[in-house]
Amino acid sequence: SKSIRPFRSSEEYLEAMKEDLAEWFNTLYDLDIQVDTFLESLETGCHLCRHANNVNRIALDFQQRHPEVAAHMRVPQNEVVFQAKNVTPGSFIARDNVSNFIQWCRQDLGIQDVLMFETNDLVLKKNEKNFVLCLLEVARRGSKFGMLAPMLIQMEEEIEEEMRDQMGYSVLGTHQESRDLQVATYPSRVRPIALCDLKNLDELVREILSCCSCPSQFPMVKVSEGKYKVGDSSTLIFVRVLRSHVMVRVGGGWDTLEHYLDKHDPCRCSSL
Repeated sequence: SKSIRPFRSSEEYLEAMKEDLAEWFNTLYDLDIQVDTFLESLETGCHLCRHANNVNRIALDFQQRHPEVAAHMRVPQNEVVFQAKNVTPGSFIARDNVSNFIQWCRQDLGIQDVLMFETNDLVLKKNEKNFVLCLLEVARRGSKFGMLAPMLIQMEEEIEEEMRDQMGYSVLGTHQESRDLQVATYPSRVRPIALCDLKNLDELVREILSCCSCPSQFPMVKVSEGKYKVGDSSTLIFVRVLRSHVMVRVGGGWDTLEHYLDKHDPCRCSSL
């Protein structure tokens, strides 16, 4: 059977996010971006700036249709000026395009520095991680206005909805009332979220855990579909499948289960 660990775990989570972002860009703009050349496909800044202006347009439409909700959101408005024709990668014009996109991310979206990248990070491919994290954050913001989101962001929203439902049961008492809260939070979202197939998730989790041959394996107990208690504490994590990757929701982002275990399982930590 095909291995679900084709990379070193320290690289796999980046590969998983690039796959997701490439598919998302291709779907939005009818492009043919490949994972292996993901940064090269975007290094002129043209697709990035075009996307920024598209987010502006959708955000403005959202603001006009839902002014009360938009009043509590940061709505981007400033058009990103860029040159789209005959742009050579690495040229001054390409750098200027990327710089304008970065400025929009900072000033219009207010993306925090820890998720930002610099022009050379993309043009010279110096910091792939931050570029990918920034694009995911841009996708999150666009999703709040009803824009199509990458699968990772859709899975985040699915998990958040599950958590709201749990809170709704305990605080409001009924499932329907908690659903109403979700509709109020995202009034423009009429498309169904593409839910993760959890059918074989536990089998994949067990396969990854079985890579450790210690007599006493790192504990990871299934609590419910896609939710596990890990370690000796009562820490709960959400787990999802993204193509060939088993992903873990960590804080405000994602990691692969392999990489997560490499950092938290004492046995794996000592073997690295």
